[in-house]
Amino acid sequence: MVQPRFLSRLALTAATAGLLTSCTAARLSLPGLPQPEQPRISDAPPAPSLQPSSSVIVDAVEKAGPAVVRIDTVKRIVNPLGGIFGRGPAIQQQQGQGSGFITRSDGVILTNAHVVEGASEVTVTLPDGRSFNGKVLGADPLTDVAVVKVVASKLPVATLGDSNKLRPGELAIAIGNPLGLDNTVTAGIISAIQRTNAVGEGQRVPYIQTDAAVNPGNSGGPLINDRGQVIGINTAIRQAPGAGLSFAIPINTARQIAAQILERGYASHPYIGVRLQALTPQLAKEINATTNECRLPEVNGVVVVEVMENSPAARGGLRPCDLIERVGDKAVKNASEVQLAVDRGRVGEPLTITVQRNGSRQNLVVRPAELPHDG
Repeated sequence: MVQPRFLSRLALTAATAGLLTSCTAARLSLPGLPQPEQPRISDAPPAPSLQPSSSVIVDAVEKAGPAVVRIDTVKRIVNPLGGIFGRGPAIQQQQGQGSGFITRSDGVILTNAHVVEGASEVTVTLPDGRSFNGKVLGADPLTDVAVVKVVASKLPVATLGDSNKLRPGELAIAIGNPLGLDNTVTAGIISAIQRTNAVGEGQRVPYIQTDAAVNPGNSGGPLINDRGQVIGINTAIRQAPGAGLSFAIPINTARQIAAQILERGYASHPYIGVRLQALTPQLAKEINATTNECRLPEVNGVVVVEVMENSPAARGGLRPCDLIERVGDKAVKNASEVQLAVDRGRVGEPLTITVQRNGSRQNLVVRPAELPHDG
């Protein structure tokens, strides 16, 4: 009988203690009692209640984002030390990754040529998780544009804008899969347009320059405007101390190349067959002082240094030492501008080239030929 009485008293004590604890806690929260004063950390007015809001970038990404895809590639390469030498397999697999975007609901996708170059396997993955085997319909290394096709229907598509209307300072948004991080969005502005010297001289692309962060894996992904329209294909970056610059192929250029690939499997480029050199007043002065073959004006421009034998330029009368001033209706100042102006011409059709030769101006007519292509 002693043990139960002890347990009953212990239980009553515990219950009382719990009741006191509960009552004490309740007493601290009773209204009307003085509360300990909290230190003020801000004297700003209360924040207004949150209201549904819209963001230009959010809205643009919601329009274009579902059509942006990840492209995984497998390239099989021969290992020269493999096989009989026993240093690894004779055939090795090299994996790559990039981005792209759907332009037709039946599975047409635009990307960079360097993303799918040499690929034996292409896998396309949508943001919703669906995955398809892709086929490369064609690629143009000169402009770095490629077209991939998947067998599907009713896919989300990205709206194509007009890159001819772009102005520096406009919003630029990049979507892609940099460093394996799917569906990454970065934003900046259009820093410049018509960058013909972005990745070397003699380019056939007047690049869009932006300060939107772009990294490996973004290649082939879209650059979009504030309305969610694709204005370019992200293709190259240049690193600089403290910052990086990114460049995109204008969508109007990519659209023309893609149309040719869809029509014939490759892109057609006119050429005239000359080698060009940037001219400066100092260089012209040195040439004039050391040779009698050229008498060049001491100006900034572009001069012909070689004409290929039996080329359209040779048949049209172009000569070394000719200073090219205009191609068609475009004034030109460097080799890239000459290249772009020739590229705007048509194979076999007359193209007027204005040159300065020995102090006199001449108009020459050249008929560009088609640049040979692989395959």
